[in-house]
Amino acid sequence: MVDIVREGVISMLKERLQMTYNELSDMALKNGVQHRLLDETISLLEQEKIIAETSNGGIKTYYLLKDQDRPKKVLIVEDDKNINRLMSIAIGKSFEITQIYDGGEAMGKIRSIKPDLVVLDLMLPHKDGLDICQTIKSDPNTKETIVIIVSAMDPTSNRFKGIKYGADYYIRKPFNPDELRNLTTLFLSKKGKRFDPLIDLPNEQRISEEIERYVREGEKYTMGTVTVEGLSAYASKFGDEERAIILRLISQLMQDVINTEKKNAFIGFLDSNGFVIAGNGAEVASVVRMATKEFEDVTPFILQDHGYKNVTIDFVDNLFESNDIPKLSLVYKEMQKERLKERRDRILKNRQVAKTKAKDNGEVGLYTYNELQKLLGKDDLDVSIKRDSHGVKLNVGKKADKDEKNED
Repeated sequence: MVDIVREGVISMLKERLQMTYNELSDMALKNGVQHRLLDETISLLEQEKIIAETSNGGIKTYYLLKDQDRPKKVLIVEDDKNINRLMSIAIGKSFEITQIYDGGEAMGKIRSIKPDLVVLDLMLPHKDGLDICQTIKSDPNTKETIVIIVSAMDPTSNRFKGIKYGADYYIRKPFNPDELRNLTTLFLSKKGKRFDPLIDLPNEQRISEEIERYVREGEKYTMGTVTVEGLSAYASKFGDEERAIILRLISQLMQDVINTEKKNAFIGFLDSNGFVIAGNGAEVASVVRMATKEFEDVTPFILQDHGYKNVTIDFVDNLFESNDIPKLSLVYKEMQKERLKERRDRILKNRQVAKTKAKDNGEVGLYTYNELQKLLGKDDLDVSIKRDSHGVKLNVGKKADKDEKNED
């Protein structure tokens, strides 16, 4: 029976490339497979390095791994020998690992062994981690190298700087060895497009499921949007690459809160200036509050990066006013269930799906990207997300035809 379930899980992941635990569980139950057998099968597939797991946006998600033509190379740059050893053990024997303890040796070693991924501390002898990260990502010969920063330094400004300089992920110490191992595996072995902590947040399928759950659940279950107010004006002034940096920062802030504080909440990335968040009402409020506080703390450093010196949080408002720079802030807006139902019914009617069937059985299926935009009141934007060797590019424009403007 395990072999049958094993082939079924592999087959589903080959088709979709990624699935949440809930999706796998639902498919298993439909086929008469109990949770215990599914869990046993997943564990075996992880041990065989056929699949890998990550908690992305608060959702346990599984990815299919590709066959490796050669062992991937990992360089660990960490001056504490005990932590360096722990990192090596956490990453495991599937990779060719090199360990060094001095920042001054890093670039020479990187150019010599050409690692696929660098695990990087920030406080290092002779050359700090941010300088190393910036050098890696600015050199045409090394810019494709994946960089995971693992640091005990205050993440308020350092997380932003790391993302600004091109770091692919930022982990706070003390770190979870499983998180480091899973991230390394996904960055180096995920089948399909390169793993991206922003774009790989739960997609239309998972957001569709959360919307249907929100419609069914009682008052304790909350769903809403977290929007970066002022981001469009900010991107107009500084460019879409800067927009992507801000979105990456906020994504990691919220995921960090969910993972480290063990909050029962889900986030998904939907458009050019915000996210969807859902879950227990109190937990959602806590995630938004904590992420907002940290984003407010990092805002002065973002401004300083654009040339505004000696900025403190007390002077941000005056600075924006005097220099006509858009103010960035996180705004949470809870979705009104009745308004959502109205939009949902209109979409289902347009699909020619009977309202009674949808309401009685919940057989709605997957909402398209455009339908999700309408459900969330964001259907006046045309958004495309592309990834190339230079990173993520977001193209945003107003739609020419807002056919439901008067209705919404």
